[in-house]
Amino acid sequence: MLTTEEKEKIIKDYKLHDKDTGSPEVQIAILTEDIKSLLDHLKKNAKDNHSRRGLLKMVVKRKKLLAYLKKEDEKRHDTMVKKIGLKKKK
Repeated sequence: MLTTEEKEKIIKDYKLHDKDTGSPEVQIAILTEDIKSLLDHLKKNAKDNHSRRGLLKMVVKRKKLLAYLKKEDEKRHDTMVKKIGLKKKK
């Protein structure tokens, strides 16, 4: 789980305008950081199936947001994928 300071830093890095907290870019960035922290947790606690389910839900939500962003503006999608370091689908 991200702290408030970490979320504020992510929002500051990915926002589109001053009061932006809910754009797809910000949501994807926050989900990506949550996914990274949960992956670290699951490396230490391999049998934690409740957290694994939550991880899968987050991955699906991020995938849907990326699909939405690609449909709306492919240039923003490509920039976002590069920024967060995901592999691009062929």
